[in-house]
Amino acid sequence: MARQLLTIADLPDAPLAFLRERLDEVWLQATSAAKRAGRDPGEVDVLVVSKYVDSDVFGLLWELGVRDFAENRVQEGLRKRELLDELQNDNDDGRIHFIGHLQRNKAKSAVRAFASIHSLDSVRLARELETRLAALAESGDATPPELFVEVNASGEEQKTGARFEDIDELLDEIAALPHVRGAIRGWMAMAPYCADPADTRPDFARVRELRDAALRDGRLPEGASGLSLGMSRDFEVAIEEGATVVRVGSTLYRPPS
Repeated sequence: MARQLLTIADLPDAPLAFLRERLDEVWLQATSAAKRAGRDPGEVDVLVVSKYVDSDVFGLLWELGVRDFAENRVQEGLRKRELLDELQNDNDDGRIHFIGHLQRNKAKSAVRAFASIHSLDSVRLARELETRLAALAESGDATPPELFVEVNASGEEQKTGARFEDIDELLDEIAALPHVRGAIRGWMAMAPYCADPADTRPDFARVRELRDAALRDGRLPEGASGLSLGMSRDFEVAIEEGATVVRVGSTLYRPPS
């Protein structure tokens, strides 16, 4: 069943002003979290999750200056990529980032459409991405996406991401795949739902420690220091724990409680 997307009619009155206020609040929260951690707020990128919204709401976000959008389904991401191409001109730099589970049969279109893919979670997917990235490099007609290794930080069976016990095998495989290794920019994880967002802190810290160990041991290149952590409920905690990318969606589209 197709997902019902949020329309302008679903937003409060004066939707443009409403979205502006919500975006300002999220950016203020992100900035405050970075400062609490003694970090430069400029180190943190906020991806606006657009999977919830239709083309009209997407257009409002663009009008408000959003340039980095996140999608979790390839087909919807491709549709938003076409919409983005219609909205921007030669001086714009809008980007669609893929944050959902990536099936191997969708890798070919994904590497051409998305600025980053946050779901490299298996040896088989790494090999498929290597094939597709090599072909992309040979053609020279698109910029390769940045890649994030996805970790199942919570160990929950229903969650995607590589298990901690499989990380060594995955890193060994990445080391043998030059195009994939060169595209790796860091790690991605989703924490479990917690009534208190602060309870996600140990999961985020564990991924940060995994990142630090991989960099220290040279198992990933220096450019792979990114941490894509945190969503609407817990992005402030994620930033305090070192996130360089946060993915914020649902909190943007509902009035604050």
